[in-house]
Amino acid sequence: MQISEKYSPRETESKWYSYWLENNYFHSEPNEKPPYTIVIPPPNVTGILHMGHMLNNTIQDVLVRRARMQGFNACWVPGTDHASIATEAKVVAKLKSEGISKSDITREEFLKHAWAWTDEYGGTILEQLKKLGCSCDWERTRFTLEPKMSEQVIKSFVDLYNKGMIYRGYRMVNWDPEAKTNISDEEVIFKEQNGKLYYLKYKVEGSEEYLSVATTRPETIFGDMAVCVNPDDERYAHLKGKNVIVPIVNRTVPVIEDDYVDIEFGTGALKITPAHDINDYEIGKRHNLTIIDSLDDDANLNSHGQHYAGKNRFEVRKLIAKELEEKGLLLKAEDYVNKVGTSERTGAVIEPKVSVQWFLRMSDLAKPALDVVMDDKVKFHPEKFKNTYKYWMENIRDWNISRQLWWGQQIPAYFYGDGENDFVVAENFEEALQLAKEKSGNNNLQSSDLRQDEDALDTWFSAWLWPMSVFNGLLDNDNKEIDYYYPTSDLVTGPDIIFFWVARMIMAGQEFRGEVPFKNVYFTGIVRDKQRRKMSKSLGNSPDPIELIEKYGADGVRVGILLSSAAGNDLLFDEELMLQGRNFATKIWNAYRLIQGWTKDDAIKASEADKQAIDWFGHQMDKTILEIEDQFAKFRISDGLHLLYKLIWDDFCSWYLEAIKPGFGESISTEVYQQTIVYFESLMKLLHPFMPFLTEELWQNIAPRTTEEALVIAQQPKSTEFSSEILNQFETTKELVAGVRNYRQSKGISPREAVEVFTNAESFPNKDLIIKLANISAVHFASKTDEPSFTFLVGGTEVSIPLSESLDLEEEKRKTEEEIAYLQGFLKSVEKKLSNEKFMAGAPQQVVDNELKKQKDAQEKIVLLTSKLKTL
Repeated sequence: MQISEKYSPRETESKWYSYWLENNYFHSEPNEKPPYTIVIPPPNVTGILHMGHMLNNTIQDVLVRRARMQGFNACWVPGTDHASIATEAKVVAKLKSEGISKSDITREEFLKHAWAWTDEYGGTILEQLKKLGCSCDWERTRFTLEPKMSEQVIKSFVDLYNKGMIYRGYRMVNWDPEAKTNISDEEVIFKEQNGKLYYLKYKVEGSEEYLSVATTRPETIFGDMAVCVNPDDERYAHLKGKNVIVPIVNRTVPVIEDDYVDIEFGTGALKITPAHDINDYEIGKRHNLTIIDSLDDDANLNSHGQHYAGKNRFEVRKLIAKELEEKGLLLKAEDYVNKVGTSERTGAVIEPKVSVQWFLRMSDLAKPALDVVMDDKVKFHPEKFKNTYKYWMENIRDWNISRQLWWGQQIPAYFYGDGENDFVVAENFEEALQLAKEKSGNNNLQSSDLRQDEDALDTWFSAWLWPMSVFNGLLDNDNKEIDYYYPTSDLVTGPDIIFFWVARMIMAGQEFRGEVPFKNVYFTGIVRDKQRRKMSKSLGNSPDPIELIEKYGADGVRVGILLSSAAGNDLLFDEELMLQGRNFATKIWNAYRLIQGWTKDDAIKASEADKQAIDWFGHQMDKTILEIEDQFAKFRISDGLHLLYKLIWDDFCSWYLEAIKPGFGESISTEVYQQTIVYFESLMKLLHPFMPFLTEELWQNIAPRTTEEALVIAQQPKSTEFSSEILNQFETTKELVAGVRNYRQSKGISPREAVEVFTNAESFPNKDLIIKLANISAVHFASKTDEPSFTFLVGGTEVSIPLSESLDLEEEKRKTEEEIAYLQGFLKSVEKKLSNEKFMAGAPQQVVDNELKKQKDAQEKIVLLTSKLKTL
């Protein structure tokens, strides 16, 4: 079938994606084949496709498509994460725009709005992944807040609570005043900020003496409960057992001693505000200090803030500094740069806050999860991330799993009284009521006496179950799907969520199934701009992936982003890479059009040159297949693509097609044509995981195909033995041909003008092929021309081409003398290095051998050019 002159990605992509879906090629059911399973890192339901998603999902699709073509029962489970903080923030903002406040409606009313928002916008990113070509099993799409998924989350909570691993405690947490919830330590991003270090005067009670205290947060003095000094600080020994008065607040607080205080920082005296600093909180516990929280959930001063009540913390910082100065209570304020904790989700400055939260003990979970990674039962690619993982696991803290949100799985704790322990944990209300009756000893308890904890679970508490929950593994731990698909095969993710997600999934797998959740973890790099900045909406440095697909085609974008994405290394995005991908698609398209345009003739037999080219390319492809398999085994996907890129662009298009191409107006041997199509089909199979749309289009054009013969389910080529000798001989062939072509180019001679060649060799490997590719009229073996000639070396073989009579011999002589002079200078520098005893003693043998080879090559070329000079 004749194809169009130009490749049209837009038409091709929609056509073949619909075809794949219609024929259910992406769907998987347990069968007799070995499974290959990947679960998608579920993007936020609020999300749209960004460059990180593009990279991550392209790699997943390459792995899945390749596994499918290798005979595995490939299953790629898609889905989205309910993203508690992000989604709730969007719904709250939408309600606000409609004049509705979250605080004015019930939880049930709010959730109706949240589900409506999710139904309207939640599927956007999954539809965008289809445009990229992702071959997910869309029938298996899961959502972390769907009923069966939530049921498994609640079940796991109850199980862990009953094992004593989940507890409720009064602790300091990281409060996000914008999202109005606490967040985990891992979700706090520390950023350097310019601020002030304020030196305040705390009057010593009963004297005229003042104690100078340095702070970056004067607005927190309303919660001050002590001033602390180091017990070894002689400056303050006389204040032991005394009190000071907090400025403005006028509260009398004790001077206490603790080793935590750094004598060298500030004045060596530290204000202790247990409600507003984690270290102060710990000191407060050691010294039994009262806690006064002077901030509300919006990080505004509350009634403890006296005349500043209702004002924002940062506004108060400026106002109180001014008031302190006016009252003579501010010694000085100096510029200061410190690291401030900010929320990963909203960017708000985190406020330490003491509150009652739910925690999961991590110590017992961490040890087995660390062991399986260190023992390579779960392999990290690149391996360097094992050290990062090990450090975190060995220093792990209990996981704060409760969030002050409504969008999410509501914590299954039910309170029946006012006491600290007057609650039960159960999977549903009915069970909770029965347990409450038993625990309280009150059989008269009614449903109305129970109230469920208002908090929701951390989103990651559902995500950590993902490889199991997508197969309903916690509802039925012996169902055929979990038994078949779990453990999954490979996980592709970013190193930035190694703690949030990867570590926790490994813990959950070990805890609930006694198995690792996956065998390999491939860490992609972070996509950055040319200035090495992480791409983000706020910086405006991230291109729209959908616009890139429309401009360069999905295949072009996939190739462009993969060519520069070595595992674990950051990718510096450059749109030129997308252009390179599109050009590669065009090259393949034009190569097929060239083949298709040849006229076949059964009467023509394959020439010796044809046979030599066919033989060589078969061995070259087998060698490359083996190399690609090795790169995939090492999860070096980018390197595998580079090998295939070279095989197609250089070996097939530039050398093979040139070698078998018929002369102008001539036909090609049917035998050669058919073998060329066989090779082209193999190349399309190898390339399909990387460029699915283009390859399916060409595959379907080559011959009529049934639905059982679609490229998406065709078998990947397997390598056979290859001959290094044949490949080495062809390298010599390429050098000989390149030498003749260089002669023509340097002398301005047309490629159509045949030349004679003289050589000291007895024969050439692939002589017929060399004669055809280099357009040689005659080869004179074991002979030398006496005429002025252009001479070059291939290994130890000397090749000479008599110079055309029309050439300027004086100019040729001048160029030859210049080249000899250059080589003599080069040789001198090499020999100087080789005569340096220090270099020879310290350099690796490989480096020394390389210098010796340079010496030998230069010497041989000088001899050759000197001989040539005598003929001019």
